[in-house]
This record gives sequence, C-alpha cells and structure tokens, in this order.
Amino acid sequence: MVKKLACWSRGFWLGMGLTVGIPAGAIDEPSTVMMQKTGRVHVPMVLIPAGSFVMGSDKKETTGRAVEFGNVKPWYLDEHPQHRVSLPAFFIDKYEVTNAQYREFVKAVNVQPPSVWIENGYVVSLRKEKLLQADDASLRKVAAEVFRLDLDTDALSRRQLLDAIGKRLAYLDTVPVTYVSWYDADAFCRWAGKRLPTEEEWERVARGTTGREFPWGQEWKPAVSHAGDEEPEDGPAPVGTHEMDRGPDGVMDLAGNVSEWVADWYQAYDHSDYQSKDFGQIYKVVRGAGWSGGAGHYALKLFQRGAYRFNLPPDGRFDDVGFRCAMPANHAKKTK
Repeated sequence: MVKKLACWSRGFWLGMGLTVGIPAGAIDEPSTVMMQKTGRVHVPMVLIPAGSFVMGSDKKETTGRAVEFGNVKPWYLDEHPQHRVSLPAFFIDKYEVTNAQYREFVKAVNVQPPSVWIENGYVVSLRKEKLLQADDASLRKVAAEVFRLDLDTDALSRRQLLDAIGKRLAYLDTVPVTYVSWYDADAFCRWAGKRLPTEEEWERVARGTTGREFPWGQEWKPAVSHAGDEEPEDGPAPVGTHEMDRGPDGVMDLAGNVSEWVADWYQAYDHSDYQSKDFGQIYKVVRGAGWSGGAGHYALKLFQRGAYRFNLPPDGRFDDVGFRCAMPANHAKKTK
C-alpha cells in the first residue's frame, strides 16, 4: 500500500512540475551558543571547550543477550580500551539537522531530495506555489492519501485543506532529515561551511568530561529518549522534543530520535585487542540510538549509551539515521 501511494504521489508531484525522484547516487546548559545561518534557517551551535574526556569502555558481555537479540557484532568489544582523549574547542549543532535545513541545501545545490519526501508529501515544500495551483479533487486526494491527514477532507473547504496541509508541512520542517547517506550528510555539512563531527567529538558531547554512561547521567531511564521504548506513530519526533535527552553541555537528542553519521571509518581504537572483518575503510561509524521504526529491541539501554558504536555502509539510506554538523571553534570565529 505504501509503495502504491508513493507511486501515485510521485506522479502527482511530477504533474505539478516537481521533477524529483528517489536518489540514486552519493553525492549541564551550554556555556556558549552561536547562531549559525544555513540558507534561511538559523541553527544554534554549542561551544564545547577544549580539554580531555573519557572515551570507550572496558565493559564485557556476560549475559549472552547479544545472541538473544540477534546482534551482528559482540557487545562492548569495539569500545575497548577505555582511554582519555584531548580535543581542541569546537562547535556542534545543538539539534540534529532538520528537513527544513536540508531543504535549503536541496534548493541551493539542486540535488535529489530524500526519497521519503515523496512518500510523506514534504517534497511540495520545495515549490509551495504549485500546491495552490492544484484543482480541488487533487488537493483532497493528496491531503488524504499522501499527507494522511486525520480529517474528513471531503467536508473541508479549499482554504481549510491548504491550512491543514500547511500545518503538516510546518511539523515536518522540525523533524530530523532521514534517508540520507553518509555522502549526502558530508556534502550538506561542507555546503553549510561545517563538517561532520568526528567520533571523538560526538562521544565527548554525549558523555561530558567524566565519561558518564548516558547523556543525562550514569543511570538509564525509560522513555527519556525517543528510542523505540514507546510505539512511534510518525517516525522521528521534532528535534528537542525529549527535553531530558541532552548531554552535559546542552546538546539534544543524543540517545534517541535518529542515529547519526559521524566522520570516521569504523576502525579499532588504539591499543585495542579486538579485531573485526568490518574494520577498515568499509563502513562509517554511526552514533546514538534511533527511533527504530517500532522495533522495540532497539530501546535496549545498550544502544543509548554514549560509548556505543555502530557501523553502516556509507552509501546506505535509512529511516532512523540522520546527522548533525560541527566546526572548529577558530573557524567559527572567522565565519560569524
């Protein structure tokens, strides 16, 4: 049914002159917040001071639960050994990159939008004037079958339909962009004058300087993050919705909402005694848990830990993987 609707809606947008398709190639409170402009969207970035922090862990799996949950790699071993890392100061986005931010990139660079925008109707935000030109029958159909508005669309006036669609688009503006590959994320950050955070930077933001287990502290708490322990109705939540899912510097959505691409290839840490066939320039590292499409086992607290690492092919696109950007503190001073 979803595929059928996607095909119908793609035809509708094409009929409106929107020549888009599914992408085929790669292309405690913050001490300082800087507003960085991405297109027409102002993005808050948090300053992370220079210093050292605890990275990785020496934990060991003794319960056998990794097999129970079908994990493809042993738990904890790729986090070994626990070690200290020193980093210079840097800025990082307070929130995950949203659809609205990514739309500015799509419009400016003329790249293909994420495929999900065809299915959920967000693609119309690229050319809203075309929506106004649609006849009433098409407008009602797209409201009901593409935007899936929980309304009696036959009883709504044209103005009410447009208002309802507008509210839906405004909601989708605030949701993290997904179905973007590592290459897409890297290209966006470079276009915005930034870069993807390194794995070390991401873990520093999630764990603070003391190596806390979760972004909010040492103890796991259910439903603090949007990570599959509640049945999601609509995929990722608007950024910042889960107010307790924040690191010690005030960076949001680190344990849930969407998992995040970082800059690094999936490699062993220095002095690690763990070897894997997946190490090398094969997979990129993904950090943080995601909303997981309703797969409840992803709510396991293991995946919400700041030290947890995962890896995915860099050309892959997924419904629960997005990203955020970073930049060196000295570069930010030059670009303000």
